[in-house]
Order: sequence, then C-alpha cells, then structure tokens
Amino acid sequence: MAKIMVVDDAAFMRMFMKDILETAGHQVVCEASNGREAIEKYVTFRPDLVTMDITMPDMDGIEALKLIMERDPAAQVIMCSAMGHREMILEAIRSGAKDFVVKPLQGSRVLDAVDRLLEV
Repeated sequence: MAKIMVVDDAAFMRMFMKDILETAGHQVVCEASNGREAIEKYVTFRPDLVTMDITMPDMDGIEALKLIMERDPAAQVIMCSAMGHREMILEAIRSGAKDFVVKPLQGSRVLDAVDRLLEV
C-alpha cells in the first residue's frame, strides 16, 4: 500500500483515479487541482507517489513536476495526459516523470505504472 497524491483540475478525474487506487489498496492522502496546489501539498504530505495531469490552469503539471523534482529528486511521479500530447509527455519524462498514462484512464494501466514504481 502506498500513500498517493492525485493531481488533476477535473474533480471527476480525481475521483476516478482515487477509486482505481483505493480499490487496489492504496491510500490517497491528498488531492490537488493545479500545479501550485500540488507543490504545497507534496511538501506537507510527502506522498510515496504522485499522479499528475499535464494540462491544468494556474500552473501546469510539467512546471509542478520540475519544482517537485528540485525539492525531492527521488519523487515518484506518473504523468497523465490525453492522446496527442506527445511532446509534452516527452518533456515530462525529461523533467523527471517516471511513467505516463494516457487518458481516458484504464485502471489496469494505472495500477501497472504504480506497481512498477513501487517496486523500485
């Protein structure tokens, strides 16, 4: 079981991701609706893993990822993106994301990514 933070600007996507993770036995310790909020909550809650949407208002997921990685180079972050954001996904991986999942989310793909990172 891991402590996980879910970051997405869409409340229904956070709820869907939380359901996938909690059904598999993980604990969602906090949620954030934008990158700026994600950074603040990462520092406060120190989750084992983060799922982060790329496209969000206020501060996007890539910028938040970079700032989280500056604070904690060992952070485990899985980026989430809709199809067609190939360049953004590549930038996220170069910036420290450990994996990405494509929206619409598939529970098995999310859990595969989570399990792979937790084995490290």
